[in-house]
Amino acid sequence: MTDPSNDPWRGAVIYQVYPRSYADTNGDGVGDLKGVTAHLDHIASLGVDAVWLSPFYASPMKDFGYDVSDYCDVDPVFGTLADFDALTDKAHRLGLKVLIDLVFAHTSDRHAWFQESRQSRDNPKADWFVWADAKPDGRPPSNWQSVFGGPAWTWDARRGQYYMHNFLPEQPQLNLHLPAVQDALLDVVRFWLERGVDGFRLDAINFAMHDPALTDNPPLPPGGPRTRPFDFQDKIHNQSQPQLIDFLKRLRALTDHYGGRFTVAEVPGDRADAEMQAYTDGDDRLNSAYGFTYLYAQALTPELVKATVAVWDGRPGQAWPSWPFSNHDAPRAVSRWAEGRDRAAMARMMALLLISLRGNVFLYQGEELGLPQADVPFERLVDPEAIANWPQTLGRDGARTPMPWMADAPFAGFSTAEPWLPIDPRHLPLAVDQQESDPASQLAVTRRLIAFRRAQPALNQGDLRMLDAPDGLLVFERAACDDRLLCVFNLAHDTIDWSAPKGWRVVESVNGPDGPLKPMAGRVLAVNAGAPA
Repeated sequence: MTDPSNDPWRGAVIYQVYPRSYADTNGDGVGDLKGVTAHLDHIASLGVDAVWLSPFYASPMKDFGYDVSDYCDVDPVFGTLADFDALTDKAHRLGLKVLIDLVFAHTSDRHAWFQESRQSRDNPKADWFVWADAKPDGRPPSNWQSVFGGPAWTWDARRGQYYMHNFLPEQPQLNLHLPAVQDALLDVVRFWLERGVDGFRLDAINFAMHDPALTDNPPLPPGGPRTRPFDFQDKIHNQSQPQLIDFLKRLRALTDHYGGRFTVAEVPGDRADAEMQAYTDGDDRLNSAYGFTYLYAQALTPELVKATVAVWDGRPGQAWPSWPFSNHDAPRAVSRWAEGRDRAAMARMMALLLISLRGNVFLYQGEELGLPQADVPFERLVDPEAIANWPQTLGRDGARTPMPWMADAPFAGFSTAEPWLPIDPRHLPLAVDQQESDPASQLAVTRRLIAFRRAQPALNQGDLRMLDAPDGLLVFERAACDDRLLCVFNLAHDTIDWSAPKGWRVVESVNGPDGPLKPMAGRVLAVNAGAPA
């Protein structure tokens, strides 16, 4: 096992940009790569280590870039390859690494590979996607359901077969069991590495391999929320096949050849913890992984954090996890977790907790401003999941609305034209220009806390040990060699009478540095020099 202290990504803080909603420079209402480049100084000012860009590839945009029609080109709505190169060059000059998404479970149905594959059963790419004959009565080959609703199979008359898709029908499933498909995808990785990319986030990578026998999924036992047919099944055959690990090893070997590169898996689903660990075990798989433990949690409780820590306990050989509280797929955490309490206080407490956890930090655009989930009326929805499942599933649009740069500018300074998603009026007072000069703003707090994390070996590299605490109180210790920190958070709705142990002093805090812990108060304490621990 490689010495963890030599891992340059261990403890990194990574800022996610959703390019469609960051900044628009050409007045079409959609963000672009030049807009990201123009605001890289803002990202660098946060003190983060890297920026991760959601897909900007050529795409029909049926799923807003996660349906890729050309892995090695930029969609005109976002700009050009030259724009990407300029972004990467400026990011590196600012000391920022650049990560991009790899969407390898599926392509767009407009991709040249699929266009060739669907022409016949014997062309050179006939087996590059998952095709199967109908059952004798014409039904699909298996009972698999798609994430966005309906069967995971669509009939194609040209081949007289069904093709598989875990998501939209316009996102046909790649056949990663085929070595030629793996080779082609690794060529994509090589293309971006040669352009200076520092790492990759693998989108929904546990969806990338299916059971070739097309075995029906069993039903789940009763219970739990069910808003889609997908929710009724135990997804053990349409995804998460063990052969995927061999492909991940090939990918890791390629990125290691370039030195210092980073790979992180996105792993949604019922078995995320086990799969995250399987995909990152040892030195020859991915560097890290993140799941949806916090992204979909409706409440922030000590029990939630304890359960996560119990799985990622730092035992020998275990990889370093990554944690987001919000991203482009989930309602913003400050809205999910406030539960009627002051959102500004919740945003401050969340920021301190996130930088205190063991693992890499993923910070989603607008999180540094404390943005709540935007209200997008039904007539403005564009997310296919939200439209199909309204109102049971609110979808992803409310987390994807444009970044507010200037409170008094048209469209909050995001664009000179009507944006692709509306600006929530509640975001205007939280715009960057309103917070920039306010030392008490969420933006200032975020910068301060990231700087604090960077200065603390215990937070960047250390172990995490949960400590006993009264109900509603989360207490844990971070330690690296001689550096020890005590982290305390009141996640309850009432004030908790808590005193610092003898010999400890508060070195960072939000929502009250001393006295009883008010709701959403957080404190980090260090041992006084010469005092007993």
